[in-house]
Amino acid sequence: QVQLVESGGGLVQAGGSLRLSCAASGRSVSYYHMAWFRQAPGKGREFVASISWSGDRTYYADSVKGRFTISRDNAKNTVYLQMNSLKPLDTAVYYCAADSLGDDYEYSSVVGYDYWGQGTQVTVPS
Repeated sequence: QVQLVESGGGLVQAGGSLRLSCAASGRSVSYYHMAWFRQAPGKGREFVASISWSGDRTYYADSVKGRFTISRDNAKNTVYLQMNSLKPLDTAVYYCAADSLGDDYEYSSVVGYDYWGQGTQVTVPS
C-alpha cells in the first residue's frame, strides 16, 4: 500500500506563488507515474499536471501551462507542484495521485490512478 500526503497549501494573493509537496510512504513510487488533480467547490476533479517515473515527460492542463511546474525527487519519494502567477480560478483542493502501472496511457483521467492523497486547500481570493 502507498500513502500519499500533500502539504504546502494555503491562502495566497492573486499573482503569488505556492509550492505543493506530495510525500509518499509505504512503498517507493520511483516507478510510478505521478499526478496532481484539483477539485473546486461544486465541480468535478480535474487534471492539473503529471510526470513520468523518470521525470523526462511532463503533461499539463491548458489552464496551468506556463504557470505550474511538476517535478519529482525519487530519492525522497516526493513529488512537487510549483504554482506561479496564481489566479482566483486556481482555488481548489489539490490532490496527489499515483499510478502503480507507471505508464502515462490515461495520465489525465482519474481512472488512471490507484492511490490518492487527502488533498490540500489552495485559496486565491478575488
